[in-house]
Amino acid sequence: MVSSSHRAAGIAVLALALMSVAAAEDGAPDQNGPPPPPQLRYQTGDIVLPNKVATLHLNADYRYLDPKETEKLLIAWGNPPDAVKGTEGAVVPTALDPFEQGGWAVVLSYIDDGHVDDSDARKIDYGELMADMKKSTRERNEEREKAGYGRVELVGWATEPRYDAATHKMYWAKELDFGGGEHTLNYDVRVLGREGVLSMNAVAGMQQLTSIQRDMTALQGLANFNEGYRYEEYNKSTDRLAAYGLGALVAGGVAAKMGLFAKLAAILIAAKKLIIAGVIAIGGFIARLFKRKEQAA
Repeated sequence: MVSSSHRAAGIAVLALALMSVAAAEDGAPDQNGPPPPPQLRYQTGDIVLPNKVATLHLNADYRYLDPKETEKLLIAWGNPPDAVKGTEGAVVPTALDPFEQGGWAVVLSYIDDGHVDDSDARKIDYGELMADMKKSTRERNEEREKAGYGRVELVGWATEPRYDAATHKMYWAKELDFGGGEHTLNYDVRVLGREGVLSMNAVAGMQQLTSIQRDMTALQGLANFNEGYRYEEYNKSTDRLAAYGLGALVAGGVAAKMGLFAKLAAILIAAKKLIIAGVIAIGGFIARLFKRKEQAA
């Protein structure tokens, strides 16, 4: 099977969310200000992702950026160059300019941790899951501040997780408060495959929930694994099984007992605004989740 650059390194999961904290000043352009945004080369139609495991069947409403173009976009949004590697590209709504007010994109990643068993889908208590995630987020605010990031509060579900057993696709959205005014929306879609998961992540302002929910719902139907990589083709005799189920997948973007996956998410709410990074470390919850699972075994 196809390997991934997202390899394990610890029991933590980081969600990188960028949000605006200062408005642009009116008047003449600042000669010492940021350079103009880069020109991006978009693709349309049927897009086979670089790792060849999945295909996007994009209609006229969406455009694709390959990994190199996605790097240009994310760097222009304020991400450091060494933090934007390893994506499978990005999808941008045709009607939006990602560099203008209200612009956003869906960052694509492939999580090569094995086949995720969905047998726990109906057993997950999402209220309890959120309570644990909130507690873990609060506990790690001191660590974030020491690392140079501001405090963050996980407000709750913006959209409670839902799993479609027929298509093996799951989505959910979280509301986050970085203390900078408008709350942040982190919208996630996961498409389960034979030995990995296709991650689709978007970050925006909470006022965009309705429009992003509509677009993310549409994009779910446009992304599918190719033959040989589909969920139902899993062979327990030869294929790898992930060390976590759906509950841990939701809790951390990806949660592996043996690993760390740095999920990339970015937003530019308006041009010429100061961007800061907020890091949500929820590894403590992951450790407790697996501890409870082992005790119940």
